[in-house]
Amino acid sequence: MDKEQAKKRAEELRPLLRYYTQKYFDDEQVVSDYEYDMLMRELKQIEKEFPELITEDSPTQRVGSSIKKGFEKVTHEVPLQSLQDVFSFEEVEEFDEKMQKAAEEFERPLDYVVETKIDGLSSAIEYRDGKLVKGATRGDGLVGEDVTDNIRTIKTVPKTLKEPISITVRGEVFIGKEDFEKLNENRLLDEQEQFANARNAAAGSLRQLDSKITASRPLNIFMFNVQKCDDINFETHYESLLYLEKLGFNVNPVKILCKNMEEVRQAIEDIGKMRDELDFGIDGAVVKVNDLELREKVGTTFKTPKWAVAYKYPPERKETLLKDIVCQVGRTGAITPMAILEPVNVAGSKISKTTLHNEDYIKQNDIRVGDRVIIQKAGDVIPEVVGVVKEKRNGTQKKFHMPEVCPVCGAQAVREEGEAVWRCIGVECPAKLYRSIIHFASKDAMDIEGLGENIIGELIERKLISNIADIYKLTFDDIASLKKNGKKFAQNMMNAIEESKHKDLYCLISSLGIRHVGIKLAKTLTKYYKDIDDLMNSSYEELRMIDDVGAITARTIYEFFKQQQTIDLIEKLKQAGLNMKVIKAKHSNNKFDGKTFVLTGSLKNYTREEATKLIEDFGGKTSSAVSKKTDYVLAGEDAGSKLRKAEELGVTIISEEEFITMIS
Repeated sequence: MDKEQAKKRAEELRPLLRYYTQKYFDDEQVVSDYEYDMLMRELKQIEKEFPELITEDSPTQRVGSSIKKGFEKVTHEVPLQSLQDVFSFEEVEEFDEKMQKAAEEFERPLDYVVETKIDGLSSAIEYRDGKLVKGATRGDGLVGEDVTDNIRTIKTVPKTLKEPISITVRGEVFIGKEDFEKLNENRLLDEQEQFANARNAAAGSLRQLDSKITASRPLNIFMFNVQKCDDINFETHYESLLYLEKLGFNVNPVKILCKNMEEVRQAIEDIGKMRDELDFGIDGAVVKVNDLELREKVGTTFKTPKWAVAYKYPPERKETLLKDIVCQVGRTGAITPMAILEPVNVAGSKISKTTLHNEDYIKQNDIRVGDRVIIQKAGDVIPEVVGVVKEKRNGTQKKFHMPEVCPVCGAQAVREEGEAVWRCIGVECPAKLYRSIIHFASKDAMDIEGLGENIIGELIERKLISNIADIYKLTFDDIASLKKNGKKFAQNMMNAIEESKHKDLYCLISSLGIRHVGIKLAKTLTKYYKDIDDLMNSSYEELRMIDDVGAITARTIYEFFKQQQTIDLIEKLKQAGLNMKVIKAKHSNNKFDGKTFVLTGSLKNYTREEATKLIEDFGGKTSSAVSKKTDYVLAGEDAGSKLRKAEELGVTIISEEEFITMIS
């Protein structure tokens, strides 16, 4: 490659690497670690061959970072540098040759400590007189984010040390393999996007503005360095690690003291072999000079210490048999195809199944039952099918088709236009039970106060409810048994359950969890259907004629009410005594008929919900956005952009006092 070609390639690589680096520090990984490393290595090689092409903003010269809005900045007293990556043992030997020369020059002993390179988020934690006072992310190595409250939620971070010493330590926050798999399984069931790898999950969890979210995630930490300690002069790195253990820290458990390069090579190989057995993810082995005075003499570059390198293992891929494809139903009805594999060990764990995402992914990759497939763990954590060995097909392989009925309950499965996911529409599907009841009891549905997620989970676990209608079979003793001294709690919930029987019809419609039907559309439907039977017997064509009901929504409503599960549930709720009709509005005056209101700012006499209810009682409706079709903007205190928009469009603006006059 000549200089002109090198310059062109470097100009292509720099913005690409900056983008990948920014995404990485924003806890989004768009390429694998290996792909990123290879691109960075290519740029470094170009700049090594043509030093005049190095620019100040080159990714090779800077540590990327992103300080998240909402966090205070923390300037690190001792920089948190990154490590120089190497990808062959020859490069480790080159590093050793440099260290041997330095050891001879400065007349210092040379030995090494080889440690696992934990795949997580680096953090610095400061203690004063043995008490935790501050925790910060690495950021760009010089400035990080103050995440003290979040650090405190990590169970393996001591809040008080065993000695009243002032010290700053560096550690890697991570999520263990089993914990990560459970976390992603739960997210899959909840139809939340899965974390790409444990590193992203750990980083995203530590950088939450709400520490309660951090506390709910299974974070762990291994300490691997003393950043600053004025009270003790350590001679070696290994000695400092042993002292950290004595203080009560959770120290990196893999730290191998090596006298020479032969032992370093063996340690790297041993760590590579033990990756399968470790309960935490690693993305390499770190080789560090042990003698701290020699480290001081060798020094650092702006970005990396010269006395350490990180050996990166190549990503592991394995071939195995795809024995079957089965479907898993999530808590909101999403049906996900899962590959059942002949068990194979990949990057540390035995893989016997993995998600195939959706129907389109299977078709695009032409994945068939009976194929020999290539499995790789994305980011060394999530197993995925990355290829099919088509040359090994023998004609027995079978194409897969998504089921048209739910594999759990037998209700109809549908894939709506514009979506990649098939869904079960059975209202009493056992796989959806937990989420269905949470929605049924929520504020925008039957509003059963006290019947929250934890209580619902407990009721299901104790088999006190197995469908929505069972809520109305609960006894005082059933509910009281959930809490110690739970009589008052039980009475309050029994009252709330009884009150829910008398809710208006739109609450019942909203509570059923029909796709695309929220409380607003439920209210619209009750203008045309005065009891549940009318709605259940409506045709697709009738539904299509209603304002705000499009073709997809009309089809969804029609098919939902034709399901036997829906018919059975409505009958059970009728028998339980629930109201099935529109409750006549308190105001028979339809003075707002056909009028659209937009609410903005804070009202003195009403909540937003109360004002909306009044407008609807008088025949009007509300919208969240101001347009030329808006009739009135009801403006309270601190009204903002909606008020300005109304003024621009010439929409009538009314005060709360004027609104009260209108409804009097």
